[in-house]
Amino acid sequence: MGREEQIEEREVLDSIFPDEIQDISDTEYRISITLDIPDDDAEEAPSMVLTVRYPEDYPDKPPSLELAPAPNAPPHQYINIAEDRFQLLEGIQETIEENLGMAMIFTVVSTLKDAAEQLAVERRDAAIKAQEEAALAAEREENKKFQGTPVNRETFLKWRDSFLQEQEDQRIKEEEEKAAEMKKARIKEPVKLTGKQLWERGLVGKGDEDLEGDDDVPVEEVQKLTV
Repeated sequence: MGREEQIEEREVLDSIFPDEIQDISDTEYRISITLDIPDDDAEEAPSMVLTVRYPEDYPDKPPSLELAPAPNAPPHQYINIAEDRFQLLEGIQETIEENLGMAMIFTVVSTLKDAAEQLAVERRDAAIKAQEEAALAAEREENKKFQGTPVNRETFLKWRDSFLQEQEDQRIKEEEEKAAEMKKARIKEPVKLTGKQLWERGLVGKGDEDLEGDDDVPVEEVQKLTV
């Protein structure tokens, strides 16, 4: 009974996959599966090879399945059969269990193909979303350059204190600079000589003895008198 169902299923599969199926033995064959990923930009669609081996009691027992990338297939951005095969085969175990007792390979191939395409789409959508979020984050950071600090009581008081402190610092600085300039430009007071000192230096004559007692006559005044 099992062998008859296997032969019958193999004939049906040959009509469905005339160019994709290849016999290995009477109970083993390969099926090439090309993925149709919506809106895919890849130059060549990704593909994989499913190897099917019938146990003696198939379809009452599940077939032996192996999945591999197609020979010389170019790498795809969002699906890697060599790395994803275990995940994909694990994902069709429920389909196999649900179809025990019936010819199931066409259903298995369809489910496997859908799962691989969905995995690629989810990864592509996740990559696009990540790119959009990164672009939005960069835009938010750029916009911060043009945004001021929100004004409220706390920020205003902080600004006012800072402003008043700056004004006070500037005032002190200007006063210190002004004092320094005045110190440099200060004119020294005339040197005052006593009458005796004037006489000794020959700045007055003998008739000016009455000036000897004057200790507070400026030199400039004496010069005026002796001219």
